[in-house]
Amino acid sequence: MSAMLEVDNLKVNYGKITAVKGISFTVEEGEVVCLIGTNGAGKTTTLRTISGLLRPSGGEIRYEGQRIDAMPAHKIVSLGVAQSPEGRRIFPRMTVEENLRLGAFARRDHRAIEQDLKEAYELFPILAERRKQAAGTFSGGEQQMLAMGRAMLSRPRLMMLDEPSMGLSPLMMKTIMSTVRTLQERGTTILLVEQNARAALKLATKGYVLEVGRIVTEGTGTDLLHSEEVRKAYLGEE
Repeated sequence: MSAMLEVDNLKVNYGKITAVKGISFTVEEGEVVCLIGTNGAGKTTTLRTISGLLRPSGGEIRYEGQRIDAMPAHKIVSLGVAQSPEGRRIFPRMTVEENLRLGAFARRDHRAIEQDLKEAYELFPILAERRKQAAGTFSGGEQQMLAMGRAMLSRPRLMMLDEPSMGLSPLMMKTIMSTVRTLQERGTTILLVEQNARAALKLATKGYVLEVGRIVTEGTGTDLLHSEEVRKAYLGEE
């Protein structure tokens, strides 16, 4: 039986620059899989290519056995793949609820949408309290909750989170990471890009370390946490 997501020898170019140089990895249903690495390693490019926002120059991407590397982004969302992007990318002049409902733009099951909206508000109570407020007035952590809630409204089976703790306080970062665990427990498979390698690996079923567009190390989250090489390079330990 194939994995939920299979990335096989993926290559992605920006003009003449190859940003992703033939990486392969899998995400099994129910896992939290993390991609870690320094800026410029190719992590965000990989997620954007899986989402259909970029086209690969080589390799294949399969979701539930179906090739998606030539599909438009809206079709990929309709299959059950959602991304909460780096920098949140919320719509600041729209209300919280308007932002959330945009996540369901491809759906027509109105009753189920209302149920999913209710679940997003239960997971993030601050969004319910301020549902009519302009999203641009939110703090960074609140905007991250909104971005994750918006992704939830597409009812994804695979959710990709790009740097969800970026710029957040330690307390808010713990809240966001706890939410990632809750989403997994509710049945959502997670592909996580995160510069806070320690926090990501504590959550991860398995992880992949990228350097300049290549996977250089892989293993379970626990194994990578205890890897001397990873600890020195990414966890700030000697």
